Amino acid sequence: MNLEDTRHQKTRQLELPWGGSGKAAIYPRSGEVLTAVNGNERSGNDDLMQQVVEHRNLQQAVKRVKRNKGSPGIDGMAVHELPKYLAEHEEELRAQLLAGTYKPKPVKRQQIPKTGGGYRELGIPCVLDRLVQQAILQILQPRFDPTFSEHSYGFRPGRRAHDAVCAAQKYIQQGYRWVADVDLARFFDRVNHDVLMGRLARRIGDKCLLGLIRRYLDAGIMANGVVMERQEGVPQGGPLSPLLANVLLDEVDKELEKRGLVFCRYADDLNAYAKSKRAAQDAMQTLRGLFAKLRLQVNEAKSAVARPEERKFLGYSFYNQAGAVKRRVAPKALQTMKDRVREITGRHRGRSMQTVAAELRLYLNGWKNYFSLADTPRIFREIDTWIRHRLRAIQLKQWRRGSTVYRELCARGVPERVALSAAAHAKRWWSVAAHRALHIALPNAYFDQLGVPRLAG
Repeated sequence: MNLEDTRHQKTRQLELPWGGSGKAAIYPRSGEVLTAVNGNERSGNDDLMQQVVEHRNLQQAVKRVKRNKGSPGIDGMAVHELPKYLAEHEEELRAQLLAGTYKPKPVKRQQIPKTGGGYRELGIPCVLDRLVQQAILQILQPRFDPTFSEHSYGFRPGRRAHDAVCAAQKYIQQGYRWVADVDLARFFDRVNHDVLMGRLARRIGDKCLLGLIRRYLDAGIMANGVVMERQEGVPQGGPLSPLLANVLLDEVDKELEKRGLVFCRYADDLNAYAKSKRAAQDAMQTLRGLFAKLRLQVNEAKSAVARPEERKFLGYSFYNQAGAVKRRVAPKALQTMKDRVREITGRHRGRSMQTVAAELRLYLNGWKNYFSLADTPRIFREIDTWIRHRLRAIQLKQWRRGSTVYRELCARGVPERVALSAAAHAKRWWSVAAHRALHIALPNAYFDQLGVPRLAG
């Protein structure tokens, strides 16, 4: 067996709570810090590749790749085969990496539908390439992360989206009542390789490592069996991509800090806050110039200077109540959730209530955890009521005939007269789902037992 052997692996995908989807579990978990496995820092940085290929670092990378699972690359190697493969070929892999002859394979293109239309493009590396990228990340992240801005929250150990949302809320509460909300057009697809490598070269002296990173950037994309060359872009899907993005955008962060601006950045989502509309407009112009310097393009259609209440940030928006700034789920994120629930609870899908409940539980638990900061218990109670209404409508359709509805309702303790009233209009599933008989037969406690989460409480 050699480095070109092929294997097969199942696909895994993650739905993002505020809409859309992406590669699952490729970043450090909240609170988790990647540390150099040799336990010490070296004064120079011209021997980083030696640290990358150290046995302990590679073994730590194997564990993390296995934990993250991930999706198949073009060679199909399964994650569970990686430990055995590395045991047999570690020296060969190490030699190729140190000699600069290791050649990453093209990433596999996977397009994920976006909530607002269009597609988000993921680039899925092969398992072996994910291992090497993870090994690089484990050496570079402890060096780079402490130097990043305190206003940067995306894909960093010990930081998460909630921290960015709370920071934004704090700025608004302090009187920064205008925001320059910037959206970059297809950021990960348009990162200029030369600009990125120039920023990396300022901080990495190991030319062998720089060459390997460049080869990853130039590896190309395979779509429909054809490999396409790539002159720009950092594929979403590889362990190293988020760090490279933060290295590039850190220049913007530092310039904003020099100018005394307050802001929050999570990957390519950036909100700069100001106390006047004019100051926010000036901040927007500054950001346009800084991004242009990096050859990045601002999506003017999705960017604006406005009141914070009129914009969204990481799925949240803000409102003012008696002088206090509160958090809520942004309308678009709320609509995305409802669309997904409608899909799961579609009455035409012909699945058992247990199956529907299990799928709802998987989706709603993640959504509830992410939007736990929202100060809107009434809205959550209304959504809970709506979800259970849909579930009762599913059950009605599965019973189908009025006679069956009558029998099932009576068997569940509904008085005969009440059951007869509901059964008389049984095929009007949506309206009858609100009938008193259905609330008696299928109380909220029944859905609790099935494991359907309550968003309120």
